[in-house]
This record gives sequence, structure tokens and C-alpha cells, in this order.
Amino acid sequence: MYKKFFGLRENPFNVNPDPRYLFLTQHTEEALASLTYGIRNRRGFILLTGEVGTGKTTLVNKLLDWLHRQHLPTAFIFNPRLNVQDFFEFMMADFGIPCDARQKSQVLMRLNHWLLDRYKGGETAVVIIDEAQDLSARLLEEIRLLTNLETSTEKLLQIVLSGQPELEEKLRQPELRQLRQRITLRSKTHALTLEETSGYILQRLAVAGAAAGEPVFTTAAVETIHRYSRGIPRVINLLCEHALINCFVDQVRPVPPEVIETVAREFELNEIEPFPPSQLFRGDDQQLRQTLQGMATLMDRLRRPQ
Repeated sequence: MYKKFFGLRENPFNVNPDPRYLFLTQHTEEALASLTYGIRNRRGFILLTGEVGTGKTTLVNKLLDWLHRQHLPTAFIFNPRLNVQDFFEFMMADFGIPCDARQKSQVLMRLNHWLLDRYKGGETAVVIIDEAQDLSARLLEEIRLLTNLETSTEKLLQIVLSGQPELEEKLRQPELRQLRQRITLRSKTHALTLEETSGYILQRLAVAGAAAGEPVFTTAAVETIHRYSRGIPRVINLLCEHALINCFVDQVRPVPPEVIETVAREFELNEIEPFPPSQLFRGDDQQLRQTLQGMATLMDRLRRPQ
């Protein structure tokens, strides 16, 4: 409803992980390069981790876009709460592999033959599993065994595990040490600095059609957004979206910092201590992690149906 007022074609701060809106920081570029390198070179297991709301799923969707442009077969598992049989059925269906067999041995045989055909045709098959921190230890072990599908020199199936830092903690469990040892590449998403937050907001506005030279947010508003969001893209989107709505209702343009303060209070972000002005860039890692966990709890509460 505010698009015309701010000169936009579409809503720039939707929470959907649209790859068009991926903001490439140095960390994001390194993560994307690591993922594509690992797949191209058939490295087997690749790990992507990051705190809640730091853009993992958007990055994964960007990777999927790249894989589709390369015409490579992919299976994207977005629901980790599957049992072993459901997982195999979902993966085979997403790869488009017809298989009426129910026994795991027959499914694996069909998958192996299909992968060998793809390999001979110069294709690399990729499985991407999102929210992998919620996978059971049993399913993680079954996924590990999939990397036994290989030639004498190369892995036939590339597997990307994407999840929150709890995934790394889970992989430290003794029963998963074989899987941990097979992870060949690790990459991470990070919270944004103040400068990156500003660039993130400007890029999303530009993609949504904002005219150059006409600020939508004041500099002070961007600084306030960073203070309350701690550079977490999902929280930045939340603050920006509702600030635009409030300013449209009040016919205020550009967005001032006072409106950001109001939105932060509405969503109880003021209960999480913001960055003091002298610490607008990355601070102590432990303190940041504690704040991110607090935000994750808050965002989970906000997403629950009332």
C-alpha cells in the first residue's frame, strides 16, 4: 500500500528469500564461491552455517539459481523433520527419478545407476538440505552413507548442509564423527556492519524500483535500524517494512529515526540492548551471539499464530 507513495514497483522488504535481493558482502561472496567451488570439484559434503536471519536460505536460493542455469540436477530438502524413508522418497521425486521400490537397497541401486548416467554425461547431481540442524542423528548418518556412491576417483553426489550454529554442535557428537570428517568445505553467513546495512537497504530499494537520488530512509534512520537489528537481515526487513507502512499512514518522507524507534518498541526489540553509538560495527562475538539468540527467540514468538 505504500509503494506508490515511495515510488516503488514492489515491496522491497518481503521476508521471502528472493535471490534477486541477495546482498553480496565479502562474507557472502566467499560463502557462495566456496559452495560453487565445492560442487564443481565434486568435494562431497559442504557445510553452510549462520545465525538465524543472516540470509542462509536466500544464499541457498541463489545457489539453486546458478545450478539451474548450469542445467544440473538438484534436490532441495526444505523440511528436515523427515524419517529416513520420507527423505529418500522426497529426494528421488525432486531429482525426477522414477522408482516404485520401497526397499532402501532397491532405491539406492536405482539412485546409483542414475548418478552414474549423470556422471557419464558430465553432470553433477546436488542435494541441498536447509535447516539441517533439525535432522536426526540417524538421518544424518544415512545422508553420510550417500557419499559412498562414488567412482574410484570422485563423489557422484554433492551434498550441501545448511543450518544454524547448532548444526556444528550436533556434528561434534561422537556418533557423527565420520560425517564431520567428511566435510571438505565450510562457509558461514554473518551479521552486517553499519556500512553493509546501509548498502543492503539501498540495494533492496533499488531492486524494488526506488529512484536514484531520492532517499527513502534518512542516514540517522539507517543507523537506528542497524542498532536495533544488530545487522541481522531478517530483522532489518522487519523494521524497514513497518517503518514504510507507518510513514505512509502519516504521509512522512523520508523515514526518520523516530519511526524506527517506534517500530522497535512495537516488536519489543527495545528489550534487546541495541548497539551503543560507539559500537556500530562488529562487537564482541560472544555478546553478539547472545543477542542473536535473543532475537531468534523473539522472532519465533512473533511468527506463532495468535
